[in-house]
Amino acid sequence: SAAVERRLAEFRAARGSAAAPPRSAEPPGKAAAPEAAEGHRAAAAGLGGGAAEAAAAPAPAPAWARPLLLKVLLWAVLLALFAELELGLPYFVLSLLYWMYAGTRGPAERRRGELSAYSVFNPGCTAIAGTLTAEQLERELHYRPAAGR
Repeated sequence: SAAVERRLAEFRAARGSAAAPPRSAEPPGKAAAPEAAEGHRAAAAGLGGGAAEAAAAPAPAPAWARPLLLKVLLWAVLLALFAELELGLPYFVLSLLYWMYAGTRGPAERRRGELSAYSVFNPGCTAIAGTLTAEQLERELHYRPAAGR
């Protein structure tokens, strides 16, 4: 382990980046010594008000506070509730229909110049690249060369 840490330190020095802080030798489950925590707090307090805030990176949100995870957990709890009421299948089917509706974007949400996958919704019925047209299919069935080649 010490050899790996030494090689990692050499790699970081050669790359000129210390993006990842050095790892402690303690297992991840053990807490750091209280003296070390006090030293970090004292160093942060000595930097001054604005400098301390700028030096401290915002802590990432805990896993349970992510919106998608909360939505999935809420959906699962509601599914269990509706299953207990013997309405689990209708709840599941209506959830799927809602997810399909929510997952589609309307024409107003499309970026400027972005074409729809369905050519009838594009200006002038313009097809996207890679679309198989009736003319191309007919040409390939009759083994005719392409018109422009």
